[in-house]
Amino acid sequence: MADLRDGDVLLEFQRVGNVVRVSAIDPASNTEVVVQGPAEYGEATLRRTALAKLNYVLRKKRAAESGGTGPEPPLLPGGPGLVV
Repeated sequence: MADLRDGDVLLEFQRVGNVVRVSAIDPASNTEVVVQGPAEYGEATLRRTALAKLNYVLRKKRAAESGGTGPEPPLLPGGPGLVV
């Protein structure tokens, strides 16, 4: 199954002070992920981040259902954190 694109998901943006909370939902599987980021990052960056996280979660879910361990998340060089 191919990764989801922007038009394939439901996105909800909620601004709370200087932070924007973005919910991305796959309507086919009812899988939801949430990301938060500074409002100054802009809608396009937050949208892209939420979509990347949703695709990661869906790939991991599919791998678990097929008996695999799922994709390893790419790590930031030299420190903690994930690249999404």
